[in-house]
Amino acid sequence: MAQPLFVDEIGSFHVGGGVLTLEGLPLRERISTPGGPVHHVDPNGEIFAGQMYVQFVRLAQPRSPLPLLMWHGGGMTGVNWETTPDGRPGWQMYFLRAGFHTYVSDAVERGRSSFAPFPQVYDDAPFFRTAREAWEETFRFGPPGSWNADPALRRPYPDLRFPAAHIEKFMAQFVPRWDGNDARTQSAYDSLIQKMDGGTIILTHSQGGNFGLTAALHAPDRVKAVISLEPSGAPDPSTSDARLVADVPHLFIWGDYLDRHEFWRRSRPAAERWRDALRLAGCEVEWIDLPARGITGNSHALMADDNSDAIAGLVLEWLERQGL
Repeated sequence: MAQPLFVDEIGSFHVGGGVLTLEGLPLRERISTPGGPVHHVDPNGEIFAGQMYVQFVRLAQPRSPLPLLMWHGGGMTGVNWETTPDGRPGWQMYFLRAGFHTYVSDAVERGRSSFAPFPQVYDDAPFFRTAREAWEETFRFGPPGSWNADPALRRPYPDLRFPAAHIEKFMAQFVPRWDGNDARTQSAYDSLIQKMDGGTIILTHSQGGNFGLTAALHAPDRVKAVISLEPSGAPDPSTSDARLVADVPHLFIWGDYLDRHEFWRRSRPAAERWRDALRLAGCEVEWIDLPARGITGNSHALMADDNSDAIAGLVLEWLERQGL
């Protein structure tokens, strides 16, 4: 049985964002509770928008002096790091047990960070991820055409490491996402890093990858390492100077089936270009292709696959080699 954790503090805060004024909106009526009175609501006035929610767990006796910032991917929240869809402890618990303080974020517009009105603040209506998009495209649980609403007719990859029987529990984690909030999100992440006076390690997944790689460029004195699980984007070497992070080690990890899905055939080259620019700048970069190491069947949800602890172990070994 695992030993209990000795925790010094659990808490949360919001970072980033600011006050905006809404004007010219029509009055509305609201009933706050069934059978209650009608309230006349004026939606005009000041609101707060662009904030990001951060939950932290600080250990009483950490083994690393640096906190681990855990940033999720698109259409998701920080719950990705907490518990797997089939009920196993997630990477937050893994790295707490390894001796790291953890800071798990819900990015701008996600989860407990709250939303803002559209089109007054956000430019357009949100996107909602469908099961087919997740299964056949983004997360690579099965080939194109393999999703079906009937569980008996779904065709996951034969060696898939994701617990496909729990796809509905994974779908319950999906949240709406908006286009046009990248600048707000990057600003919030950058503000979070500025709170880490002693430095920090960034661990990202998917859409969070570009934010993490860019945050390191913005604060190379505070970011001591960047870990990117299948980043769906990366800085452009023609407009971003990789030499700024020459002293910041980078780790990239990739799962299986990437060449079978159009989204990833089109997305991964950006990360490859940034990897090459980092190496040219003298940065220490490790690029782990799991199938090349004989580890097959991993989906895009590396932290939820049934070998997630083994992959976390690769990350931990890399951090130990970096002296972190």
